[in-house]
Amino acid sequence: MDTLERLTSARIIPVVVVDDVAHAVPLARALVAGGIPVAEVTFRTAAAPDVIRAMAQEVPEILVGAGTVLNAGQVDQAADAGAQFIVSPGFLPSVVERAKERGLIVVPGAVTPSEIMAALEAGLSIVKFFPANVYGGVDAIAALGAPFGGVKFVPTGGVSSANLGEYLALPNVIAVGGTWMVKPALIRAGDFVAVENLSREAVASIAN
Repeated sequence: MDTLERLTSARIIPVVVVDDVAHAVPLARALVAGGIPVAEVTFRTAAAPDVIRAMAQEVPEILVGAGTVLNAGQVDQAADAGAQFIVSPGFLPSVVERAKERGLIVVPGAVTPSEIMAALEAGLSIVKFFPANVYGGVDAIAALGAPFGGVKFVPTGGVSSANLGEYLALPNVIAVGGTWMVKPALIRAGDFVAVENLSREAVASIAN
């Protein structure tokens, strides 16, 4: 199974904010144990590259990517640390090109028709729809499916256990990004049992 298949087969992509690298490995193990072997480690903290490196080296079962990537330099930092995919909140050609140069899957943010067309022109067919709850959510993604039949979406922002099923029921949604199973407070408290349990509940909810 290649990176893209692993990314989309999980159906849920935990969006992780980690301040302390000591939490990286137990967090990754909790996600794997809970049935979600994916982590999008956001570049919202200075620890992000070290967290990616620790997860990639110590927990090979997990697919580790970098999120909130805003420039080509961060793409390089993520790639050097062992990230296997890049997620950006918006579409920036320099980020997309550098990710391609580094051999990484890249999922840029695109919510308007113009942004989606720019992503298509760059050779991409998967985009992040962020923040989903602000830009129309399920209804907006369903409507965009008509003119953009070949585009697949990863909605993030406002996705929760309550609406997870609605998003994943859309034929043009291949996965969702979320934080409810990896809330920063849980991570800071070292409550990885809760992370595992919430992850398991999320997986069970989409299996039914």
